[in-house]
Amino acid sequence: MCTSAEQLLRDGAVVRLRALPYEDPLAQELVEAVQQEYVVRYGGRDEAVVDPAEFRPPAGLFLVAEVAGEPAGCGAWRAHPDGGAEIKRVYVAPGFRRRGLAQVLMAELEATAARAGHRSVVLNTGERQPEAVALYRELGYGPVPGYGVYAGSPEAVFLGKELLVHEEEPTWAS
Repeated sequence: MCTSAEQLLRDGAVVRLRALPYEDPLAQELVEAVQQEYVVRYGGRDEAVVDPAEFRPPAGLFLVAEVAGEPAGCGAWRAHPDGGAEIKRVYVAPGFRRRGLAQVLMAELEATAARAGHRSVVLNTGERQPEAVALYRELGYGPVPGYGVYAGSPEAVFLGKELLVHEEEPTWAS
């Protein structure tokens, strides 16, 4: 099984994307960093229920991004009840922001979800993450109906987009 791919950031640095189980210690370290970001911005952790099995291929995927061997960010997708995929846990560590890493992560998450047969993706973020909202809008995401635990939250922002069909072999398949 292929478990990694390399791409370049805007500044020429090489980013290595690796598929890891959600329970992997490195994945959990980055998930905890995401949760701490939520505590700072919203006063609490994300209350959405996450089953680690939902992020195992082929039903989902959890990616870790490393730059020069250092954990720099993460992102994941899982099957969504509407037949599409839901993007979760997109995070870039502070020292790696504004270098194009979030765009690299999002492109790979979208591409792998499309190759897994999903024709659309949804995600939710919040008004207290204006840089995330701006990124997603820049990537072509538009408003979608609310879902899950935050469906009725006035601070929640729900976005989605249609995916392009990818015929080539999945990056993370054998």
